[in-house]
Amino acid sequence: MGTKARLLAAAWLLGAAMPVAAQQAGAGGRTVYEAAYFTQYSPSSALEIVRRVPGFTLDLGSQEVRGFGQAAGNVVINGNRPSSKSDTLETILARIPANRVARVEVGTGDLFGSEFSGRAQVLNLILTSAGGLAGTVTATARRDYTGQVTPEGSVSALYRRGASSFNLSAGYNNAHTPEEGTDTVTAFSSGVVTERRRKVNDITEREGFVSGSWEHQGGVNRVAHLNFRAEKERFELDQTNDVFPLDGPVRDDRLSQDYRTREFELGGDITRPLWGGAIKLIGLATRVHRDEDEFSFNRIKSEVIGGYEQTVESQSNETLARLVWSTQNAGGWNVEAGVEGVLNSLDSDVNLFEVDESGGRTRVDLPIDQAVVKEWRGEAFYNAGRSLSPTLRLDFGFTFEASRLTVRGDTEAERTLRFLKPKFVLDWRPKGAWHAQLSLIRTVAQLDFEDFISSAELTNDRVNAGNADLVPQRAWEGLLTVERTIFGDGLAKIELGYNRIEKVQDRVPTPEGFDAPGNLGTGRQAFVKTTVDVPLAGIGIKGGRMTWNYRLQDTSVEDPYTHRNRRFSGFTSWTYDLTFRQDLGKYAWSVTYAGSPREPYYWRDEIDAPNGRDPFINAYVEYRPDPATTITLGADNVFNRPGTRSRLFFAPDRSNPDPYELEFRERNAHVTGYLRFKRSFG
Repeated sequence: MGTKARLLAAAWLLGAAMPVAAQQAGAGGRTVYEAAYFTQYSPSSALEIVRRVPGFTLDLGSQEVRGFGQAAGNVVINGNRPSSKSDTLETILARIPANRVARVEVGTGDLFGSEFSGRAQVLNLILTSAGGLAGTVTATARRDYTGQVTPEGSVSALYRRGASSFNLSAGYNNAHTPEEGTDTVTAFSSGVVTERRRKVNDITEREGFVSGSWEHQGGVNRVAHLNFRAEKERFELDQTNDVFPLDGPVRDDRLSQDYRTREFELGGDITRPLWGGAIKLIGLATRVHRDEDEFSFNRIKSEVIGGYEQTVESQSNETLARLVWSTQNAGGWNVEAGVEGVLNSLDSDVNLFEVDESGGRTRVDLPIDQAVVKEWRGEAFYNAGRSLSPTLRLDFGFTFEASRLTVRGDTEAERTLRFLKPKFVLDWRPKGAWHAQLSLIRTVAQLDFEDFISSAELTNDRVNAGNADLVPQRAWEGLLTVERTIFGDGLAKIELGYNRIEKVQDRVPTPEGFDAPGNLGTGRQAFVKTTVDVPLAGIGIKGGRMTWNYRLQDTSVEDPYTHRNRRFSGFTSWTYDLTFRQDLGKYAWSVTYAGSPREPYYWRDEIDAPNGRDPFINAYVEYRPDPATTITLGADNVFNRPGTRSRLFFAPDRSNPDPYELEFRERNAHVTGYLRFKRSFG
């Protein structure tokens, strides 16, 4: 290695050649980024600021665990968690103008409330107290491979007067995603191709929405929020399918899906001083109505020779109330205690019809295709934490929940569920660049009430049966996180996790000869996740930054058919993404390289493995003529890679180890280009 190369390497490793990072040390181990740090990226919204925080990965929270507290994401605003579920963190952050962000704080979860303890990183977005109006307008046009140009846009505004802030956002999300590809069906033993299909899917997704919020900052522990969201969505798929069987006539089959959704949510919270601390009341109500119509017809020369039609109408409701008292000084402890009550319900009516060659319809009676599912759930919780030394902190908590679950309709079932959910978190932050956290948490999964209801998957020629006996899986989740700042404002992080899961929610056989979502035995999940986020100025790439995320995991549970251990359904063994971005004054460009293998799902008589795509590359360039304007030209799937899916079939089920047929699907949406315009005002 030459002298110049050695000097460059040393500068990168030691950070000597880098500009001074704009981060500062804050109270409690916080890392603070003032708004000036992000001007190099010319952000138009708080979401773009959050995405530029070094080493931070936005987590939207989990809808798969029970309890409002355990489902929290990793962002708070002015120290408060948004009291919304329909509006994701991405949506909420996107409607906050960037010029209303004063600074960003990143610290351990315990700094922002016990519901975040166990998180090594939580971001606190501090907004300015500036009055007046500010907002953002975004317009995008996408061009797909067919040449169709699809527009979409949104506008958001924030108005502050005195102690009150008002935020209003409206938009129209509009996606047209045509794709084409082939299916190849092969006899497994002989390798003979028994059928080929040529398919073209025309897919559109449209969503119109309006959302708003009000915040009142009346001083310490005197805060109130109110928020709402109303949206209307429509998903449409029209498929042409030219079928070429080895034996029999050529067909020109058709498939159509039309799904319509209306959703409304109203939520809010109020905080007041009480007993040396604060008491907070949270309320949330969500209503979702769905109507679905679909058909699948087999045709010869445009004449229908048979097929199926299905309609689904459902209404799902959630109503939640949560009362929390907290204090930052109870004999040196931070203490939080409270109660939560939730009512969830789903009323679903599924009707499947077989269509004959004359157009006559005969209803197919599915197990549990008309039912009402309700769950009343209550919980009480207590959390506490304190510093054991200047570098070591302990947090622990206990939650007890009880619920009553009922199913009425085609079948009747009811049961009472009770769970104790403790958690323990040990956080170590020595002087210097290191930080480590060890946690052990008991979680209980959220039930998806649609798993109780049967329906046909016409696009896959199979029935997904309902299961009225489904119960939530529960797990002990252990996680060790170690991170270190590197090269100035860079970060390297490794997470080692091990979960022991009881009653794994997967797929089980039904008496009617189908399979359904259900509970298996005890399983395990082990994973390692790495994140590396580094500035590249030290090796001569001005304004450059590279971010690497990689997850390797292994899961295992006993299969109900083979009685051998296998992976969980829907879990990949690895995923990765690598992003490079360079900011050069008014210009910036970025490339993201991502990949993952297919995800196997273990059905009664098949192993279905969709979603394989590696590599998948997106790229864009930005031009910022002034601090308030950003013009982006980008392309998705730059290498024109198709998605793949394999289906391996067994008879009569997977207890027979020898498959008889393999179906391989390939779909390609090709390269999609887009042009986006963003303008901030105020």
